[in-house]
Parts: sequence; structure tokens; C-alpha cells
Amino acid sequence: AGDGIGRGEGRAGNGPLPHSRQRGKIGMSVRGIDDVLIDLVGDDIHIVLGGQRRNGLQLFVGKDLAAGIRGIAEHQCLGVLAEGVLQYIGIKPKIRRRQRHIDGLRAGKDGVCAVVLIERGENHNLVAVMAKVMKTLVMYGDAFGAEKMVPVTSTYGHTVISFGINAMKPVYDLYDQLIEAGAFSEQKFTADPLPLDKNVPSNPLQDLVFRQFMYKQQARYEAQLRKLGILSDKDYTCTCYLDEVGNKPKQGEVLSWAESSAVVYANSVLGARCNRNSGMIELMGSIAGCVPYFGFLTDDGRKADWIVEVRTTKKPEPQLLGSAIGMKVMEKVPYVKGLDQWIGTEINEDAIAYLKDFGAATASNGAVGLYHIEHLTPEAVQQGEALIRDGAPVYVIDDAELQRVRESYPCVWKNLNAKPKLCFMGCPHMTLHQLIDTTERVEASLRAHGQRKVCIPTVFTAAPGVIEEFEKTEYAPCLRSTGVVLSYICPLMYMNNPLSKAMPVITSSNKLRTYTTARYYTEDEIITMITKGAN
Repeated sequence: AGDGIGRGEGRAGNGPLPHSRQRGKIGMSVRGIDDVLIDLVGDDIHIVLGGQRRNGLQLFVGKDLAAGIRGIAEHQCLGVLAEGVLQYIGIKPKIRRRQRHIDGLRAGKDGVCAVVLIERGENHNLVAVMAKVMKTLVMYGDAFGAEKMVPVTSTYGHTVISFGINAMKPVYDLYDQLIEAGAFSEQKFTADPLPLDKNVPSNPLQDLVFRQFMYKQQARYEAQLRKLGILSDKDYTCTCYLDEVGNKPKQGEVLSWAESSAVVYANSVLGARCNRNSGMIELMGSIAGCVPYFGFLTDDGRKADWIVEVRTTKKPEPQLLGSAIGMKVMEKVPYVKGLDQWIGTEINEDAIAYLKDFGAATASNGAVGLYHIEHLTPEAVQQGEALIRDGAPVYVIDDAELQRVRESYPCVWKNLNAKPKLCFMGCPHMTLHQLIDTTERVEASLRAHGQRKVCIPTVFTAAPGVIEEFEKTEYAPCLRSTGVVLSYICPLMYMNNPLSKAMPVITSSNKLRTYTTARYYTEDEIITMITKGAN
């Protein structure tokens, strides 16, 4: 393959391999991955270790590839030979060394990943399953015009699927196939929040629906995640990037994540590189150790398509500002000017909380996967307005525009004047700083209104690791004394219950408002409502 990166026109050993499709396009040419060659020609099934890397990796398609295998191996350029549409795919498998039927080899220098050597006939199932995993990833990249596969370079992965819902039984059956074949993720991962917590207010009928109908597969799925490689039983959160959780990628690292609020935060605030993948696809990326190269993984894909000018007279509510931007730019990349005057030019605790909620709103009310904040986020600081595309349109946000956006939200309660029966704060999960600050605000508001406990059942949600640290502070007993429940739950999963949908629920989360029947109020309004009462 050498330096060739065409679709069959490059040469390696015995020459280019023919295409099986007349249109001459598999969708991507793959290069730059140092891995292994899975040979599925006839009955001779094994993995060939390829040695040192050359300059590229050619993706070939064809039915008769036996003659080309030796040439590729001799030229020390690696790929995966699979049946059907895909015959050569770049792969970076990381198979656990503790499997008795596998001899593990340590990773070498220059980015060569951990590999395994499977002798002929020793584990046909693993080879076949890994070929399917890679076929899925390459077809995914093909759909988006990816030109190659690149290694996942982050320490940990993250999976968006954290719930064992009956409707997704085929997903869990597929995961059983991965487990049975030994196709585990060597890259440990975190997962989105769990759907159930007995401490969250619910009635017996709701509990019956939750446990016997909705999340009947939960125990099975959590057991699967343990086998597949989840970090621990407390690593369920949508805010995996917080210090208390520890899944915090570095700038420039390539990720295989799907949770929209985590992806937009990692891309924007941390400068990592990740597309808005789907559930299952992200786990396959962690298993294979590589992902298609397109979108936010590319320099061009990180350019700003819109300029947003913030001209408000006060600090804009992050949930409202993110909502306005998301609905305007949709999946495009905004470059936000004027926000630094309200949240500063340092990524401190206040900025982390603000950008977490702001980004989640842009991602859920629109489809934003990356934003740049002038003078604040890393790429905006490093590159400035050079990030902005020529001719980018300008969207001006002032007080009137935020009010217009808020008034556009529909309320789907059956009785628009119903008294709220439940309140959720923490979607995405709250930071430790937010928990402490909101506890103080609730206490102060209760005192101001002559109350001892909240007037509406209220649930604050946070990552288990954050809750653990919060419980060490003096604020934990103070929050309990207000009657607020602190939980690790996913509010969205709670609201998916048909009986929960019928309840008048309020929230400070624009994401929860967008995906459920919950009604949005600002944080200030929420705190007043839960401490004074609301009609």
C-alpha cells in the first residue's frame, strides 16, 4: 500500500485488488492504523501480525484476495480481510489477555496497538464477530464520506445506553454475541445514568411499570456492561468528564462517545475530537479501537459556520441561551462572541457548570456537537476568528430574543394551571459546585419564605462520584433537611414512564423539557416555586 490511498489503485506486493462493486466506491480509503490482518480466505482463519508500519493503509474490496494478502503483509501494511462487501478494513482490536485461547502481545512504539494472534481454527467466532464490528464501523463512516479510520486515543470510552428497556432486547442480544465471542472493550468506559432509584418519589403503580414492564432487562444489561468493560458500578452518569468521575479526555484526543451533552462538552470545553455517534456504534469504536475520520475529527469540521453575538443586559440563563443557539444553527458550529463578559475567560467551576448546561441545550434543542466561545474555550483562545468560515451568518441574541425563544416553548400539560407534583434539577447531572451553590440558595429561600422544607417534591441529580464527594461536605445534611432528594437517576428515564408523562413536572433543564412533558422554568423561578409553593 505504501503511500497509496486510492480505492484499489495503490499497489502492494502482488498489485491492486479489484473492486466487487461496479460503482468503484467503498466509501473510504483507510490508512494510518497499525494493527492486524484478519484473513478469512477459505477455511484458513487466523490473524497475521504485520510488524512495523509503513506510510499508509489501503482499503480494498474484492472477492479473490488471497493473492494480495502476502503482498500486503510483506509490505508491512495492515488491514482486515472480511467477507462480502468489505474485504480489507483497518482494525485496532484490543482483546483481553486473560482469555485462555489467546496469546496477548504487548503494544509497541509509534502507536502500534495491543494485538492478538489467533491460530488457524482456534476462535472462528471471535474473528467473525470482530469482522462484523469493523464492517459496521466502516459502513457508518461510508455514510458520512469518511476517508479513513483513525485510532481512538482517549483513555476511556462512554456509552449512552444505560437502561435495560424491553423494547431494546435485540441490542442486548447483540451484546451477548459480543461477550460470547470474547469481543470485549480493552478501553474501559463509563455509561449514562441508571433509570431507577427507589429514593425518587413514585407511586406503586409507577414502580410496577418501571420494574415489570419498562426496565425489565436492567439487571441483565448491567451484568453485560460489567463483562464488556464498564469502569465500576458507580460510573453511571452523563457528566463523565467531571473530575469526580475521571473520564476527562485531553485536547486533541479522539473519542468514541454518543451522549450528546458529553460529546458537545468534550469537543468544545476540552478540545477533544468526537462525532455525535449513536448508541452501540460508540461501544463498537471502543472494542475495535478505531473510528471513521469525518466531521468533528477533522480540522475543517471544527470550523465555525455561524457567528453568534450575545448582547444581553445581564448574564443569560445558560439553558435559554443554548436553546436559542441550538434552534437557530441546528447541527452547525457556532462561534459565540460577547459571552465572556458574563462568564469570564477562565475555565473555572462557574464556567464548567455554565457551559455544561449551555452545551446540553444547544445539543438537545438543536443538534450542536461543537461550539466555540470567544476568549474562553481552547480552540477559540488558540485560533481566534481564524476558526470562522468566510461568509458566516450572524445571529444576534438580546433580551428580547431570549424572551421570544422562551415564549415559543409549548406546554403539553393537560391542565396548564396544574400544581406541580414533582421537580427535577440536574439534567445533565449537577456538578459539585452546583450542588453546594443550589443547596445554599434553597436554604436561603426557605428562610425568606418562612418554610422548613420544600413545598414540591424535588430531586437533584448528580453523578455517583459527585454525590460521594458532596456527602463529605457540611452541605449534605443541610440539603437533606430541606426535603430535597439527591439521586444518581436519569430524569429523562423517569419521565419516559407513561404515568410520569401524565404528571405536572417542572424542571430547570431545557434538555428534559425538549424530550419529555416536563415544563421549563429558570433556576431562580424553580427555587422560588419549590420553597414558596406554586399554583
